[in-house]
Amino acid sequence: MSHCESVDSGLLTTTVESFDRHYAVNVRATWLLLAAFARQLPEAGGSVVALTSDHTVGNLPYGTTKAALDRLVLAAAHELGDRGLRANVINPGPVDTGWMTPELNASLVAMQPTGRLGTPVDIANLVRFLLSEQGQWVNGQLIHSNGGFPKGQLPV
Repeated sequence: MSHCESVDSGLLTTTVESFDRHYAVNVRATWLLLAAFARQLPEAGGSVVALTSDHTVGNLPYGTTKAALDRLVLAAAHELGDRGLRANVINPGPVDTGWMTPELNASLVAMQPTGRLGTPVDIANLVRFLLSEQGQWVNGQLIHSNGGFPKGQLPV
């Protein structure tokens, strides 16, 4: 699953329209996609992988909707397992896909135990595993694939 609404705003600066749009894209759309996918699952079953975030400060509607997305996907893993659906969530931490300033990139690299940030390929490899035959036993998990960043210390 890959869709997202993200506008920087906080508790006092988020508009009702922005909040509703975030929920429509990041939560409602996820629910509708999961339900539609489950209704047409082949006999062999299927797998869903969603991407989430710990982001909260400065991006309240995005962070709250990602938390809701987590719960939807994890609920699907438990409620629809008897239909052969496996569902997992990946929290990749900060991955520079071109959105970071050089200063932010440098500060994050300095915090990272291995001295580098994750790449889209790192995350794609985990998604590939979760969707593969080798990943069949992994279900209903929120996987932090963030290179070892200390929880709660990300400045983004």
